[in-house]
Amino acid sequence: MTGTDLALATSLLQSGHLVAIPTETVYGLAANALDATAVSKIYNAKQRPSFNPLIIHIASADEVVKYVTEFSPLAQQLAKAFWPGSLTIVMPKNDTVPDLVTAGLPNVALRVPKHPITLQLLSLLNFPLAAPSANISNTVSPTTAKRVAQSLGDSASYILDGGKCDVGVESTIVSVLENQVTLLREGGISKEQIEAAIGVHVRTQADEKITAPGQLKKHYATQKPLFLVDDMQDALRNHQTKKVSVLLFETMETTENQIPYLLSSDYNLSEIANNLFEMMHLADEDNSDFILAERCISEGIGRAINDRLLRASVR
Repeated sequence: MTGTDLALATSLLQSGHLVAIPTETVYGLAANALDATAVSKIYNAKQRPSFNPLIIHIASADEVVKYVTEFSPLAQQLAKAFWPGSLTIVMPKNDTVPDLVTAGLPNVALRVPKHPITLQLLSLLNFPLAAPSANISNTVSPTTAKRVAQSLGDSASYILDGGKCDVGVESTIVSVLENQVTLLREGGISKEQIEAAIGVHVRTQADEKITAPGQLKKHYATQKPLFLVDDMQDALRNHQTKKVSVLLFETMETTENQIPYLLSSDYNLSEIANNLFEMMHLADEDNSDFILAERCISEGIGRAINDRLLRASVR
């Protein structure tokens, strides 16, 4: 069932049910983050491996201290600069947070989402919400209520419809541990934006260990093969006779066998990010044999776009 009934969503969450919620990034599948039984339903509904931790969504930065052992000055700076918004901050957790939420890790991922409906929902609850993307694990994330319903069916007791998501890719995740900021996942806030806001160098994770959500090598995958190319014009010339879907960052000529999906007419990175997952859904539904996508400019949110496309292309 889909709608805009906040009272119903509140009641269902209070009773331990799953509710899909809109955020500015993608839709999330939410449950009471302090109720391990409710959280286990998220893992089951998404077919998500238990070693993959979840993000906790809170109503304001004032609530951080309820769930962490230390809310450092550096983490407070980040929260002040980017919350509500597309930044998730990983900090040392306290015993209030069930180990299931953090996949047994000693740190918890927190953010304040920037969506009026979900902020209103959070203000009506006396607990935070664990909410990974509202889709089956390793498939393309949903940016509309319709895509949630297609992926999860009746697994969510209710889908709170907040329209199309504004950003279109998941939040950036950073850890703030031992007075250092480490980038764990590219997303809606760029590394450059973070460094400019707090005046501190942001490191990148040195290994491939799972320390935060969204780090699986295969993720965001379409059902049909998606191939990542370095030069789309070359790729189009080489695939003139095959039935192929093409994700385009700017206007290009295509043949009758090439089904174009224009993410932006002029290589606008924000526009590309906003349209990426929906165009991947559409390309997956057409009658082509495979999907072609080009590597994006590696700057700002372009790195998050590349990250999603690279994970989607892993076979």
